[in-house]
Amino acid sequence: MAELLIDGDWRSALAGGRREIRCPATGEVVTDVDEAASEDTTEAILAARRAFDGSGWPDSSVRVRSDLLHTVADLLADNKEKVARAESLDTGKRLVESEYDVDDVVSVFRHYAQVAGEDAGRVVDTGRADVRSKVVHEPLGVAALITPWNYPLLQTSWKVAPALAAGDTFVLKPSELTPSTAVLLMHYLEQAGMPAGVGNLILGAGATAGGPLSTHHGVDLVSFTGGLGTGRTLMANAAATVKKVALELGGKNPNIVFADADLEVALDFALTAVFLHSGQVCSAGARLLVQESVKTEFVDELTERAGRIRLGGPFDDKAEAGPLISAAHRDKVEAYVTRGLAEGATLRCGGARPDDPSLEAGFFYLPTILDDCRSQMTVVQEESFGPVLTVETFTDEDDAVRIANDSIFGLAGAVWTKNAGLAERVASRLRMGTVWINDYHPYVPQAEWGGYKQSGIGRELGAAGLAEYRETKHVWHNVKPAVQHWFGGQ
Repeated sequence: MAELLIDGDWRSALAGGRREIRCPATGEVVTDVDEAASEDTTEAILAARRAFDGSGWPDSSVRVRSDLLHTVADLLADNKEKVARAESLDTGKRLVESEYDVDDVVSVFRHYAQVAGEDAGRVVDTGRADVRSKVVHEPLGVAALITPWNYPLLQTSWKVAPALAAGDTFVLKPSELTPSTAVLLMHYLEQAGMPAGVGNLILGAGATAGGPLSTHHGVDLVSFTGGLGTGRTLMANAAATVKKVALELGGKNPNIVFADADLEVALDFALTAVFLHSGQVCSAGARLLVQESVKTEFVDELTERAGRIRLGGPFDDKAEAGPLISAAHRDKVEAYVTRGLAEGATLRCGGARPDDPSLEAGFFYLPTILDDCRSQMTVVQEESFGPVLTVETFTDEDDAVRIANDSIFGLAGAVWTKNAGLAERVASRLRMGTVWINDYHPYVPQAEWGGYKQSGIGRELGAAGLAEYRETKHVWHNVKPAVQHWFGGQ
């Protein structure tokens, strides 16, 4: 079965490459898919370019684009069980989490179906009666969409939906580890009536299949969600042709608990903040900052609860957390814990692979808490992207803000307190794209998502998320042109 979609045709990779996809919970082969090379990607880019320049899609009506997005949302909702199962097999995450993800994906497509025609532009008052001046928003062009393995379909929807709403064409390259739901989505887009060449799908590793996406002159935008190192490389590559870039590069996110917070609720959310999807969440609350007067009791109780988290595969109804994505990634997480201990952290729980024989075939790692941490530690500064919580202590408001902002990242953070004024002050001082007050993790498609500092450039979702896929043009119309006689010799 061919899994590359190029110019409306499902085809095999030109070099005939294939890749096995294995479930991280069991190591079992889920499927095998085409492995594209740069030649395949170039073909996909050229198809998207032709579709943008000659198919009429950029000039299609808002109604046409909106109907397409609504139809895709309907198809995803109707096939929720199938899509969620495919997502869980690729990622190893619990089925219930994948089901929530599909619901969120449906919401994203419906949101962009509703706002596709919003903010069409504005009239500019030039102060001249003989001029009609307006600013309009037009489709950007060809978008290269590169998505991660932790939330494969959700992160894809954050890019594909606004690209289509704006009237762009695109080439999608999902993570080579988790391609299954991207394949399903492209089939649903075809069923919904997406014209040939408007959406193209490439599968394969970034170093090969992904290369031309940031260098080819036919691409106008690179939208990437993933690691900081890859983001820097893509940004450098895009500079040669001055492409627009939108980058979401993760975070090292502080979860700040003041002494006056409802500690029972804060405890419950602190576990979810860091251990949801085994910490493989860009906005995970992996840095716990606790006010010194309640630190001991809070961390003691948190440690006891973390030690009771039950690990298991995606279809284990009793499991509360799943595996890491791969053996290599688990090795990386283990190395961060080892280095944290060497730098002076105290291991409160976890720090090892589970000894349950039933989990031996998967890439599991116990929920881990490292106490007595300082912001200078590597495990505090760098994103381990695993079930690892570091604990730091602060004295007062200024101390909390100073410690929380001591990071090259600025994606998200949270503040826990019953004092509304304190909460709002701290939220305003945190250099992060999202700040939750007495909550953690929720988002809605209507609100922008993205980071400060090295967490990225640009925004997804919300009005700004649609703007990333548009160009802005000023049209000046002189309705009564007359000779100026600027040069006297004429």
